[in-house]
Amino acid sequence: MTAAPDPQVAELIARERIRDCLMRYCRGIDRADEAMLRSAYWPDGTDNHGPYNGSAEGFVDWAMKMLPHIERGIHQIHNVLIEFREGGAAVESYFSAFQRQPGADGKLTQWDMKGRYLDWFVERNGEWRVLNRLVVFDWVEEMPLPPGTEAERFGARKPVGGRWPDDPVYSFARA
Repeated sequence: MTAAPDPQVAELIARERIRDCLMRYCRGIDRADEAMLRSAYWPDGTDNHGPYNGSAEGFVDWAMKMLPHIERGIHQIHNVLIEFREGGAAVESYFSAFQRQPGADGKLTQWDMKGRYLDWFVERNGEWRVLNRLVVFDWVEEMPLPPGTEAERFGARKPVGGRWPDDPVYSFARA
């Protein structure tokens, strides 16, 4: 007979699995890694993401069509508050997103966006994923592009981040 896990230890494990899921979302969206992005959502979930509102599966499909037009993007998660409730966890995560993409006029522009992901996480078979997401935008600023080319700005700072499967994370420490 196996002893029941300590409830405090079980909660710590759940918290880490939720945080890991949030990080998978960021890598998935920033690296255009469809499998990683899908792994952050339950297929029967929903996502209200500003310009997109619908199923989680539909969001991933929509994002994968949009991501090739985003020249460079990075998402960061801050201030994660996890509240366990009956049937799941209500999670508020602050985000910062920086994206370089075509504006309404088709010319490249840079965006500085900050806000919060309001997520309802559900555990199934020991795995925590987002079932429902509402994105709240607290800050959106369009910024001019910096001068020079990326090659000029990055200079000797190599390697430069990229998309799946070419980004260094996919080969780093896997040999």
